[in-house]
Amino acid sequence: MKRIRISHLTEYNYAAQVTFGPHRVMIRPREGHDVHIESSTLQINPASRVRWIRDMYGNSIANITFQAAATQLRIFSEVVVDHFDENPLDFVIAPEAVSYPFRYGLDEQPELIPYRLSSYPNDGEALAEWLLEFYKPGQLIGTFDLLAKLNRSIHENFTYARREEQGIQLPSYTLATRTGSCRDFAALMMEAGRFWGFGARFVTGYLQTPIEQGQHGATHAWTEFYIPGAGWRGFDPTNNKYAGAQHVSVAVARDPQKAAPVSGSWQGTPNSFLGMNVNIQVIPL
Repeated sequence: MKRIRISHLTEYNYAAQVTFGPHRVMIRPREGHDVHIESSTLQINPASRVRWIRDMYGNSIANITFQAAATQLRIFSEVVVDHFDENPLDFVIAPEAVSYPFRYGLDEQPELIPYRLSSYPNDGEALAEWLLEFYKPGQLIGTFDLLAKLNRSIHENFTYARREEQGIQLPSYTLATRTGSCRDFAALMMEAGRFWGFGARFVTGYLQTPIEQGQHGATHAWTEFYIPGAGWRGFDPTNNKYAGAQHVSVAVARDPQKAAPVSGSWQGTPNSFLGMNVNIQVIPL
């Protein structure tokens, strides 16, 4: 078992007082047999009211309404989690799904329909051509081997580029430029899996990074595939890793746009927005 403290500070700064519309915040880790929240704190300025809900995916959402204008919006979260998933390869695939291609069982197919539908249908042709590098119709290949090969190839053949812009690149653009952020790589891998018929979903959360990299953690994105017998298993193409004790998921979604950590609106004079600051600390205790 591993204990981790996660601190997440987001600040939006303005040149003059502005008013804030409702905000939707997803920064609380998902709990389950692998992750338990030991303690949590959420601080928001200016004065506000918070209502917690669970969305259709089981994510914890803080719906925030504000009671005052301000020149800064500050959202600070600190949680301590116990993480029990220290061996991400400790699973058994159902015999009928050990090799690809396979068919999901009749009891699984209805629930997986949304996760098998493409989020970027216009990119299908570009994906089809690229994926011939990994699998050709008529082949038989280990299911895990196929996904691991795809995970490794994105890591080795694409260049990571930190992007401050919101949103996700089209998978066809990521393929054409061979560059992207972690969320772009996660979306590309998700769409590749769906092209092959896998149930796949987009995941956002936190990554504990080695201290020698000069930082103490980061927000991150990766992909989960539903494998019969093994359940949802996470693949991190940015780092060629399998999601385990270094990864703490916050949100899962069919479409990447539904997993943004903070979303909302503000009203004020033109050019009031000065910029934002994000600071993440993911520290083992």
